[in-house]
Amino acid sequence: MAQSFFAKDGTAQGVAKQRYIETLAKPEHRVINDPYSKSFVIGSRVIKLMGHKLNSWLSQKLAPGFHEHLISRTRFIDELVEKCSRDGKQQYVILGAGYDSRAHRLDLSSSLKIFEVDQKEVQDRKLSKLPSEVPNSENITYVSVDFSNQSLSEQLLDAGFDQSKSTVFTLEGVAQYVSKEALITTIKEVEILSKHSESIFFLSYVNELLSKNPEACFGRGYRNPEKKAALIQNLSEKAGEPWISLYSNEEIEDLLAMHGFSIEENITFSELNSRFFAPLGRDLPEDQIFKLEQLLVAKS
Repeated sequence: MAQSFFAKDGTAQGVAKQRYIETLAKPEHRVINDPYSKSFVIGSRVIKLMGHKLNSWLSQKLAPGFHEHLISRTRFIDELVEKCSRDGKQQYVILGAGYDSRAHRLDLSSSLKIFEVDQKEVQDRKLSKLPSEVPNSENITYVSVDFSNQSLSEQLLDAGFDQSKSTVFTLEGVAQYVSKEALITTIKEVEILSKHSESIFFLSYVNELLSKNPEACFGRGYRNPEKKAALIQNLSEKAGEPWISLYSNEEIEDLLAMHGFSIEENITFSELNSRFFAPLGRDLPEDQIFKLEQLLVAKS
């Protein structure tokens, strides 16, 4: 595998910041609760002082719907992983784990074995920021992978991954940052790891329409979609993590089918707005909807 999932942590910090902002909402009004997210956020004290409302207002001014999109993605995966745990999945592999905190904050079976995969420097940084005692630490195996010269499947197998056990794999917010070759290699590796058992594979990716027809990636009436599309990509590039790979739905779905996966679900925030935000009275109008990232669930 030619590329690391996280060469830097700017994106991981940014996503953690949005999780922290959502956590600051009143319990009855928040979509997710991540008490560990503040550990990874620079300026967390200032963010807390500003509170959920002011931070959300600023986010809306910069890019309407951006915060809600990221929080919906988080909640979607939260629910998927908890369901997999309830349904008896025996292993959970977090690819490019970064500052993921699901192992500590979700209601997971005590028998679920969790593998967090990333570069050692990223894992060391994460562990240095987390509190010394966090729930479920005993069930986590940190698998350090040098993606330039090590096989993901070999490293996981060496760390105790059992190919005979049912597994849920997640690859969140990564596909746009790595080459298409690197993503194909990862899917092949997941296929190898899944060949003796049933697996669920979550994958998010940015739709190629963002560059071909930006207006299609936002809700009807979204203001200046072309400028917002350019702004989002420019911010990622300035952070040193440019978006280099965009995909059509057909391209991703065909790729997964080639490697033995069937598609269970492939949706955008447009569908999740009513599922997660409407019940809290926080649903966004159509002209603030992000539809640029697909959330896909496949089954082996």
